[in-house]
Amino acid sequence: MKAWATTLDPSSRSKIRFLADPHAHFTSALDLTFDSKSIFGNERSKRYALVIEDGKVKEAHVEPDNTGVDGMSKITREVKNSADPVF
Repeated sequence: MKAWATTLDPSSRSKIRFLADPHAHFTSALDLTFDSKSIFGNERSKRYALVIEDGKVKEAHVEPDNTGVDGMSKITREVKNSADPVF
């Protein structure tokens, strides 16, 4: 998460909070895990970003194919272009 924060918000001026979910409790509750047992030996989290306002999820951006190749670039652009940009 630190690498994401450094890349997306190097000056730490945005309203973005970068949070880890090391045991996937939150991710599992959102049903955003995928089976990667054959490769990593466990389930993994899809890449996703949530826009939360006043404690409520307003938008959910989920990478569609779990590859990390193109999806997060699109999500980053969508978040940057949202009604209340934080970058």
